[in-house]
Amino acid sequence: MRIVDKPWGHEEIWAESGRYAGKFLIIRKGEMLSRQFHERKEETICVLEGVLTLELGRGPDVVHRLTPGQSWHVTPGTVHRFCAPEGDVRLVEVSTPELDDVVRLDDKYVR
Repeated sequence: MRIVDKPWGHEEIWAESGRYAGKFLIIRKGEMLSRQFHERKEETICVLEGVLTLELGRGPDVVHRLTPGQSWHVTPGTVHRFCAPEGDVRLVEVSTPELDDVVRLDDKYVR
């Protein structure tokens, strides 16, 4: 397993091949990922612990509250952001292998 520190928490990459990737994301309370989209990467997430706020769109236009056991599929081009306003969140993500395919539109960490 490979651990990648992030300003919002960290990723635990447990599978990485030329055809797919799998990782756990741990988002600390009050933190959020960048508002982003992927040009090629397709991913599905499932919340394991905590309550995830999923923002969709540039505004955001739509906000979903996902609890443990709930999942969401993100297709290429979908603008999204993962947030943990209520407490720490742990989720699993399975995706196509393009882990560096991130187009950031807004990022509180100025990356």
